[in-house]
Amino acid sequence: MKDERGDDIDDSAAPLIEHLAELRTRLIYSILAFIGGMVVSFFFWNPIFNFLTDPLCGALAGRGQPCDLILIKLQEGFFVAVRISLLGGFVLAFPVIATQMWRFVAPGLYRTEKSAFLPFLIASPAMFFLGAAFAFYIVTPLAFDFFLLFQQPGALLDEASGELSPLAQAGVTFQGSVNEYLTLTTRFIIAFGLCFQLPVLLTLMGKAGLVSSRGLADVRKYAVVAILALAALVTPPDVITQIILFTAVYGLYEVSIFLVRRVEKKRDEELRAEGLLDDDEAGA
Repeated sequence: MKDERGDDIDDSAAPLIEHLAELRTRLIYSILAFIGGMVVSFFFWNPIFNFLTDPLCGALAGRGQPCDLILIKLQEGFFVAVRISLLGGFVLAFPVIATQMWRFVAPGLYRTEKSAFLPFLIASPAMFFLGAAFAFYIVTPLAFDFFLLFQQPGALLDEASGELSPLAQAGVTFQGSVNEYLTLTTRFIIAFGLCFQLPVLLTLMGKAGLVSSRGLADVRKYAVVAILALAALVTPPDVITQIILFTAVYGLYEVSIFLVRRVEKKRDEELRAEGLLDDDEAGA
């Protein structure tokens, strides 16, 4: 009996060890891809940084100002390059990471589960990049235009006497830090990219039966409050950016209700075709 129990333990431990070995392999591939993407991005950090500064440079050019950022600390330039390489490494390695995740999870799924889960795996990065593009090409230019409104020209000289004019005033000119600008821009991109995951998340939860379209519609007023709080947390304290984020996320919430309703309708049709659901139960 002791031997039999020992055999049972060995048999149950073998699949666990195999899964851990498979997980280790997938993690190694993902880490190697990330490191490779980091190395490539580090050598091209200047073009990447120039691309990230396009919204700011466009806003400054519209005011006739040079697009100059300053380094506050001696080592700040190096750490900016490292931060850009981290961001670029993740972007370059994301297809490999997603593929490794799928190859680890897929063997444990049934064929129907694979066909149901795969569209969400594809839609998630697509929606993230859509949100990131929305933030970079629409939100950040508007936000930077708003922030730069608070500049003012410096002291005025009287041309005749060469002395300060009675209308002299203190000049307020933008001299941004490289690190601060990069932090603000990446914060915009990541915040909007994550918020654009809302339809994917709610639709997946609706397909799993965790939420319903009627339930999402009933809590709409609470969702409005939550979205307003989210907009205040993840964006700088200016009304324009918060309104843009609120409008986008609330629109995505309404789209999520529509998508969950379609999922429910399709599920009811399948159950009705199998004779497991009548019209009264479907309406309920």
